[in-house]
Amino acid sequence: MAARTSPTERQKRLGVELRKMRTSADVSAEFAAGLLGVDRGKISNIESGARPISPDRLRTLAFNCDCTDQQYVDALVEMTQPRSRGWWEKYRGALPQGLLDIAELEAHALRMRAGYAMHMPGLLQTSDHALTLFRVVVPQLPEREIALRLAHRMERQEVLEGDSPPPYTAIVHEAALRMQFGGRGVARAQLDHLLNRSEQPNVRLLVIPFAAGAFPGAGQTVLYADGAVRQLDTVQIDNSHGPVFACSETQLAKYRAHLDWMEGMALPPRKSRDFIRTIAHQL
Repeated sequence: MAARTSPTERQKRLGVELRKMRTSADVSAEFAAGLLGVDRGKISNIESGARPISPDRLRTLAFNCDCTDQQYVDALVEMTQPRSRGWWEKYRGALPQGLLDIAELEAHALRMRAGYAMHMPGLLQTSDHALTLFRVVVPQLPEREIALRLAHRMERQEVLEGDSPPPYTAIVHEAALRMQFGGRGVARAQLDHLLNRSEQPNVRLLVIPFAAGAFPGAGQTVLYADGAVRQLDTVQIDNSHGPVFACSETQLAKYRAHLDWMEGMALPPRKSRDFIRTIAHQL
């Protein structure tokens, strides 16, 4: 199988898990190469996501690494399947890789939970609100890329639609609700949109009022996406230079606690909607 020039975040994650499996069992790369019938260098490429691995070879590696968690192994095998032609693929080469990786992460998530301090959830933004955000990027984006990013963001939102969309919890701080991006009219329409989307059975919207006080990571946007098994959960953090993805057990535990704390401070869904209505009426 040919090597990849630019593996996706999901492909890199598979490699990370395979390396973790091998090193936890104290299996050398040389032994793994002989076991799988490949060159030593190909093991490094597989573990970096630059080269695919077949399901049979993965199961052979798991067996020889004494990995008895069948659900975990099955989930890894699922990740070996050739990259499906997800809708985001049409943006490859036109938008940054990180934006495509976010869409792929959301598409495979079984459940999502996210915390927002200054911005509206990307999956719950109106097109006018999103357009305003894309116009205040430093350095400024060309009009063509703004249009592409807007189209990409609107298509991302379709993950919350369909026959069996994943459960999605958005924890939004009052500061984000009061930011008038695009002016009063755009802000009011955005709040109305939040209220409408919060009525979906799979969407849970929670608000943290100013009066609730401090919470961890104030100002940081965090998305926690549940994988097929707990070991394959992923955290995505927004950064000025692009999205950051984290998957170590320590990081996953940290951000679960982070979001648990935020959720514990937030108003329940009904009171959150009433709170949003109050702010909207003040605009």
